Amino acid sequence: MLRSRSPIQALTPADEDAAIAVCARRPDAHVFVASRIQEGALRTTPGCLLGYADREDPLGWRSLLWTGANVVPVDVGPDTAPDFAQRLRRRSRWASSLFGPADDVLRLWTLLTPSWGAPRAVRGSQPLMSTTVPPSELGLALEERVRLARPAEVDAVVPAAAAMFTEEIGYPPYVGSVTSYRRSVAALIEQGRTYVLSEGPDVVFKADVGSVALGTAQIQGVWLAPHLRGRRRAVPAMAAVVEAVLRDHAPRASLYVNDFNAAARATYARIGMREVGEFATILL
Repeated sequence: MLRSRSPIQALTPADEDAAIAVCARRPDAHVFVASRIQEGALRTTPGCLLGYADREDPLGWRSLLWTGANVVPVDVGPDTAPDFAQRLRRRSRWASSLFGPADDVLRLWTLLTPSWGAPRAVRGSQPLMSTTVPPSELGLALEERVRLARPAEVDAVVPAAAAMFTEEIGYPPYVGSVTSYRRSVAALIEQGRTYVLSEGPDVVFKADVGSVALGTAQIQGVWLAPHLRGRRRAVPAMAAVVEAVLRDHAPRASLYVNDFNAAARATYARIGMREVGEFATILL
């Protein structure tokens, strides 16, 4: 509902159902925001989700914008982007990234860049891929040793997670104390969302389920040890992860990948994932 003359409003717990319904218009694209809402963000973090209020929209909201550590748009079109950008410009740049559907992200960034300044990187084309078919039904072999990480293995998973982060983002996830980063890795493990393959004491493959909502589980943080790359290890390992995700988390598995990562794109296509959209990420 409208609460003032400005169309941009902070959503409250009373708006949860409507916000989830807005995200459900494109489940693959908006699972991140939907999962945060379902986890209770509107109750625990006031102001984390902004909406463009519209009395003519049956849901009451035309667009949404997540404003946590990352900025994530939900159906932010040409008509609503200027108002969201105006609200964001009131604060100095605080987020670590802006990501989501490419058109929404790039549209917002064009409006924000004069005040937020140059980004560290712009990844303007990241294919969004998904599947509902277990790889075993495609006749693919699964790496049987891929399994859920155990809570006692946090210290073995942290180096793999940190290596993935550093390769992807360009700098390490922590400097000095590992305590905070270790806590975030441990949280995913405790939730049963981190899959690993170990050889001896080392984790040589890792993938996380970062978000689950709207019948979709979004996979993130995929990493294979450099010495195993190019040795046909990625396909059976990822096939095992997708098989488990479809069985244990949601009927649809999705992820997004950099367009220049030809090896990863080929792996995901080989296990049956198909392009269903395009993301973009601005690293701030």
